Amino acid sequence: MNPAAKITAFTAALAASFGAAYGVGAVAGPGAGTSDPSRHTESAPPHAADGRTDSPAGGLQISEAGYTLDLRTPRVKAEQRSELRFAILDRSGRQVTAFQREHDKELHLILASHDLATYRHLHPTRAADGTWSTSVELPAAGDYRVFADFTPAGRNTANLTLGADLAVSGPYKAAELPKPALSATVDGYTVSLNGALRTGTPERLVFTVRKDGRPVTGLQPHLGAYGHLVALRAGDLAYLHVHPDGEPGDGSTKPGPEVSFTATAPSSATYRLFLDFKHNGTVRTAAFTVPSGAAADTPSPTAPSEGHESGGHGH
Repeated sequence: MNPAAKITAFTAALAASFGAAYGVGAVAGPGAGTSDPSRHTESAPPHAADGRTDSPAGGLQISEAGYTLDLRTPRVKAEQRSELRFAILDRSGRQVTAFQREHDKELHLILASHDLATYRHLHPTRAADGTWSTSVELPAAGDYRVFADFTPAGRNTANLTLGADLAVSGPYKAAELPKPALSATVDGYTVSLNGALRTGTPERLVFTVRKDGRPVTGLQPHLGAYGHLVALRAGDLAYLHVHPDGEPGDGSTKPGPEVSFTATAPSSATYRLFLDFKHNGTVRTAAFTVPSGAAADTPSPTAPSEGHESGGHGH
């Protein structure tokens, strides 16, 4: 694995305003995304005038490089288990059936509410005809964003992340974004963050996992790594998928208590970071609110994230 961060960023529509109850409106179909031409590539980002590197901030798109995310389930009900179905279409409108495996999967599906109170990292199954499906139950009504992270097989195409809006109906109350903090708790684990998320400059983010005050030194590989980090920009949900520094079995990466990443913020903003880690056979998610440009310097713990639903990482 390249220890440098592999960052896929793209733009999403702003969350719609709601009254006391959320009403399901029309959902745009394939091709209706923002037409921002910039996208993620494997090459190094261009240099800014001041010598810093610019992280690609485009994307926020439902179609890119000839591929389209066709979300077949544009709306579901809150607190009700539903089947989410979608497909990846090529330039001719055919369903793609061949993907390159990355971190043990052909496709990674991220789902987040626009207020960033709910986050899911799912791994759907693909039928022979290219239709993907997964079971999901979301706790609250509102606007959500679905992100499909994949690389088509047999093509000279970089990794892509496509996004589409998902409407969840039911009584709606917007959640406030938790304040910036250097630690988060989930299921009795405390995860601390050391490092700053900076604009245009790669920086190292180090997460330390503890259980009952003791460092966790037995993290288990999950999807080929000891941790996975997704960052979503508050306001438009621009997406950063950052891969960890090192990997299990490389001779230098230890199974905790530290998991490190190198990341670059595409703009000055507030980001919500979701760290997935596995211990004692269970995947958990620790969530942080971090402003770019400077380290989060308010050392108060965040409230536990909605995290992963039961079975969200089922294979």
